Amino acid sequence: MSTGNSLLLQSPSAYDQPRLKSLPLREQPAYRVTQNASACNITELLAAVIGGNNQIETAQALMARFDGNIRRLYQAHPAELAKVKGINQTSAVRIKAALNLGLRINLPEDARPVINSPADAAALVQNEMSLLEKESLRVMLLDTKNHVLDIIEVYVGSVNSSQVRIGEVFKAAVARTASAIIVFHNHPSMDPSPSPDDVAVTRAINQAGNLLDISLLDHVIIGGTRWVSLKERGLGFG
Repeated sequence: MSTGNSLLLQSPSAYDQPRLKSLPLREQPAYRVTQNASACNITELLAAVIGGNNQIETAQALMARFDGNIRRLYQAHPAELAKVKGINQTSAVRIKAALNLGLRINLPEDARPVINSPADAAALVQNEMSLLEKESLRVMLLDTKNHVLDIIEVYVGSVNSSQVRIGEVFKAAVARTASAIIVFHNHPSMDPSPSPDDVAVTRAINQAGNLLDISLLDHVIIGGTRWVSLKERGLGFG
């Protein structure tokens, strides 16, 4: 891939001020991306995603951490990306999302993920949800062959039966004529053990799904690098 602007290859330590401010507009990453993204090198593309005054230095540091290997960068967990100075959890998730978008451009339209197990489902959301500082309730929409149609965030806050509106859980599923859903939420404590409220919410969602003819396949709780399937444990599905 073209190296683009030679300034982007110099050591960040050689500058006391953010390099972005010393570059003319036509050489700044965001401008170069808008003009011809395919002509940008990896550092420039990353800098445009990262943003901020120190985007070039941060992008260089990120590439240095992974020896300039974009494949290693793609495979890294967001928590590993966030160890680089200048990259917080939000930036790490944004970078992972951008890399995944780039990968999917080469996939046919019907090459949507297929869910065959709780592990398949957890793998699609764990990297991002394990970093969230607040609880988030998300719903994965599935078609009749368990292809993923979408993943929707429907609630942020403590997940309990008194606060979660069951109608909101199924709103997108009804609109997209999904045949089944999988519900996820995270425990910022990193302990994915189900609470009594988690079980109660699962039971309420399952009962509503039966009435709507939209199956609740599972409720998966994410806790750091671990996850728990309430369906496998028989909690809330009786």
